[in-house]
Amino acid sequence: MRLCSIASGSSGNCIYIGSDTTHILIDTGISKKKIEEGLDVLGVKGEELKGIFITHEHSDHIQGLGVFSRKYKVPIYATPGTLKGIKACKSLGKIEEGLYHEVHTDEPLTVGDLKVCPFVISHDANEPSGYRVEHEGKAVAVATDLGKYDEYIVENLKNLDGVLLEANHDVHMLEVGPYPYPLKRRVLGDRGHLSNELSGRLLCDILHKNLKFVMLGHLSKENNYAALAYETVKLEVSLGDNPFQGEDLNLTVAVRDCISDIMIV
Repeated sequence: MRLCSIASGSSGNCIYIGSDTTHILIDTGISKKKIEEGLDVLGVKGEELKGIFITHEHSDHIQGLGVFSRKYKVPIYATPGTLKGIKACKSLGKIEEGLYHEVHTDEPLTVGDLKVCPFVISHDANEPSGYRVEHEGKAVAVATDLGKYDEYIVENLKNLDGVLLEANHDVHMLEVGPYPYPLKRRVLGDRGHLSNELSGRLLCDILHKNLKFVMLGHLSKENNYAALAYETVKLEVSLGDNPFQGEDLNLTVAVRDCISDIMIV
């Protein structure tokens, strides 16, 4: 199974996960052209995709959905609340009703030879979800847009072989940065985004010796930068109550607007 970030950040998100025979996307928050360019690097054609799984209806996760789905007729999977939000987004244009498929959190489904497990996340959207994907005893997950995490999130992220985990902002940069006060409170709130520090602490709770890679994603353009996220998460792991050190991790940071390394488990 492969995981690759085609784009990840506050300006657009699109993650590829696939086996030899089944290919899916998590979110389409970038242009059709950029999605196609990413898939081309992966050797996957748009018409080969078995599904697009949407985490929530904010524009940085769906802005390319209309154009892309109209061209390739790929099934769209999302929670009922997220589908309602997508259908209310006029900028997407008309999407065939038959492409929409409801998923429900904590109810796994099978697409091709992939088992997809949606789980609840805390974010200021209709009915947002993260996704855990399993194949032949291996498991990866995409967990971004987390205002907070709890034991439920930890349980859904245990025993993974790889994870794309949110490290959205540095708290100090956010507090002194250009965002208006209400937006700062939103980002810092329980339905906002996970800071670098909290990302590292969550990672401490899910670390195990067989976790092959951790990719940090959904970094804020204004309130974070890659080296800071990387070093902060490593430090949290080293200081945390776990047997691992930050240097033990295969830790990378997804680049905002270009394809990441292809991670294989």
